[in-house]
Amino acid sequence: VLRLGLYQRDDNYPCIITIYPNTSHMCLLFPLRMVANCSSSVFFCALFIIYSLSSQWHIIYINECLSTSACQLNERCMNTAGSYICQRPITCPPGYQISNDICEDINECVQQSHNCGFGFECVNTEGSFRCNPKPRCPVGFIHDVQGNCIDIDECGPSSQPCSLGFNCINTVGSYICRRKILCSRGYHASPDGSRCIDVDECQGSLHQCGEGQLCHNLPGSYRCDCQTGYQYDSFRRMCVDVNECWRYPGRLCAQTCENTPGSYECSCTSGFRLSGDGKNCEDVNECLASPCSQECANIYGSYQCYCRQGYYLREDGHTCEDIDECSQSIGHLCTYKCVNVPGSYQCACPEYGYTMSPNGRSCRDIDECATGAHNCSLAETCYNIQGGYRCLSLNCPPNYRKVSDTRCERISCPNYLECQNSPLRITYYYLSFQSNIVIPAQIFRIGPSPAYSGDNVIVSITQGNEENYFSTRKLNAYTGAVYLNRQVEGPRDFLINVEMKLWRQGTFTTFQAKIFVFITANSL
Repeated sequence: VLRLGLYQRDDNYPCIITIYPNTSHMCLLFPLRMVANCSSSVFFCALFIIYSLSSQWHIIYINECLSTSACQLNERCMNTAGSYICQRPITCPPGYQISNDICEDINECVQQSHNCGFGFECVNTEGSFRCNPKPRCPVGFIHDVQGNCIDIDECGPSSQPCSLGFNCINTVGSYICRRKILCSRGYHASPDGSRCIDVDECQGSLHQCGEGQLCHNLPGSYRCDCQTGYQYDSFRRMCVDVNECWRYPGRLCAQTCENTPGSYECSCTSGFRLSGDGKNCEDVNECLASPCSQECANIYGSYQCYCRQGYYLREDGHTCEDIDECSQSIGHLCTYKCVNVPGSYQCACPEYGYTMSPNGRSCRDIDECATGAHNCSLAETCYNIQGGYRCLSLNCPPNYRKVSDTRCERISCPNYLECQNSPLRITYYYLSFQSNIVIPAQIFRIGPSPAYSGDNVIVSITQGNEENYFSTRKLNAYTGAVYLNRQVEGPRDFLINVEMKLWRQGTFTTFQAKIFVFITANSL
């Protein structure tokens, strides 16, 4: 047996709906009575309809408000789940309206539903309104459409209260009559007729200035002037251009002056361009356009092409031609055999018993570092040179740490000035040359890697160049080079500190290269 629930009937008797699953019947249980084995498939209990459909029972709520007898005639029926409610309608007295089931006052003055006539003012009251007469306007005033008092313009075109020879001036609530005045030429009376004011002939197109002239107003008159850069020609009665270049020779432009209508322009000769002040000329760096096949040096008003080592400048002044060092050299470039190559030459050694040294010119002696015939400690590095070797060690200064066999990096910097002045990175380099090297010789290049647009470097030797054997040269904005300027009698060792300051995005960063330069004796 399945019991669906307990429901309340309108006669206050509980109705218990019971379904017998094995049958197609349902029974309604009432107190003191029971209807069993019901043969009908639809039964009424309270406000529900229970019916059978395919052996399944369903319950549908009844909308009692569909019945005309649910509520009385003056009541409103509202259906609810399983029941309904009867409400009495709300009626408001005149002057009120329903808002959220509440009677509220109607403001007839705001809604313009009053019948107050012209000259009366509407005043809202609870449930009604009243019309109060507006106050009378004083003398010189009149009511407008809204009933407000406004000033009467006694001096209007419809009325002229003043006699001839007088001007009427309206005031608040009245007017005054003022005698008219006569003004001389170039003046006219003010609107109130009390004074004479100047006539601006330039604004009113009353002047007779010619074409190209400027009109300047004066008290009672005007003046015609020529524009800047022009002067008045009384014979032709017109403004003519002033040739400033002839009138002020050598005082307006640094190089060339060209007259223009009403002004002048300065220009510059080849190799120069006009500066920002429009008068002076500044040198043009022609090298930025790369007119030379190799190297370019800007000079004042021009430029000079020059070639790298191993080339010479041809008659056209722009092209570099290879030098055959082997045939044109006065001395011996190589100890055994010279072979010319573009821009340089190469030395060859005998087929047996020799190998080419690192400088590429002489035949190398025995490499003590390779054979182990040296006395360098474990903490030192053996560096072979012509006729010997060197034991080198890399010790990083304080506040630097060793990151490789040839490089130290800064750990920290206490302030901004220290960050700019102390090197971010110290790198060691080892170079070996024979004493008969051709000078000046470019022995080292330095620059940022990678380089970006806008980079600029400053390269200088800070230590180890007391005898001025070396110098630095800027090859371009981001590359510098170290040159050996004078012949050195070998063997001799140098340790030079080369500092590069990199300007990038508004900040200087310092890098240092410690270069060991070993000048050895000439090879065989």
